Amino acid sequence: MASGPAKFIQEGNAIDYTPGADVLVGAVVVQGELVGVAQAPIKAGQLGSLAISGVFDFPKATGASSAIPVGTNAYWDAGAQNATKSSASGANKLIGKAVRNTVDADTIVRVRLSQ
Repeated sequence: MASGPAKFIQEGNAIDYTPGADVLVGAVVVQGELVGVAQAPIKAGQLGSLAISGVFDFPKATGASSAIPVGTNAYWDAGAQNATKSSASGANKLIGKAVRNTVDADTIVRVRLSQ
């Protein structure tokens, strides 16, 4: 039987990742527009994996108008190392949608990753 050009590799819940520096468990890794979370520590130069699906708690920006309602897109601000509802004109990368309401004072937001 003939086949098309694409070949199935894996389900896609995680992707291979070889970092240039040690990565801690829970680290948020941004590669272009792809954001993943390290589910285990990864040593520099060694193959590991990043979760690119699932539900995770992320640190959240606080202050006036920082609440992230359920269903709202959440973005990773790599400089501040927290999630926000602002894309900052593309500087912050989409991590997914909030699955639990937050208020301005909350320091954590629960997000379903979506790439």
